[in-house]
Amino acid sequence: MSRAAVEAYFSAINAERFAELAGVFAGDVEIHTVGAAPVVGRDAAIAHFTKLLAGYAEHDDRVTRWIEAGDAVATEIDFTGRLRDGRPIVFTALDVFDLRAGRIAKVATWYDTRDVRRQVLAS
Repeated sequence: MSRAAVEAYFSAINAERFAELAGVFAGDVEIHTVGAAPVVGRDAAIAHFTKLLAGYAEHDDRVTRWIEAGDAVATEIDFTGRLRDGRPIVFTALDVFDLRAGRIAKVATWYDTRDVRRQVLAS
């Protein structure tokens, strides 16, 4: 049950189907990303992901490892994408999901912010 919600999250994120993404979140979902203030609430989470993904011409979060423990799921991710100006961007990440009643209540994401910043700012 827990993994199904997380699989739906990645399917919606990768296809930018934000209405579907909203459906997997609890109303009070929290999004925690290294180096950024938490985003709280379903509407704020959708606005966050819409803005975040607007910088990419294409993107794909591919889960390479699943770890499930009760109402928690951890995933290792290989992210590949292309910025709007055509430059590629690649990095690995770790996402940890806390679930409540079959919906995602919290997402915490860790990745090398220095490397991603270097790729985004490179000319």
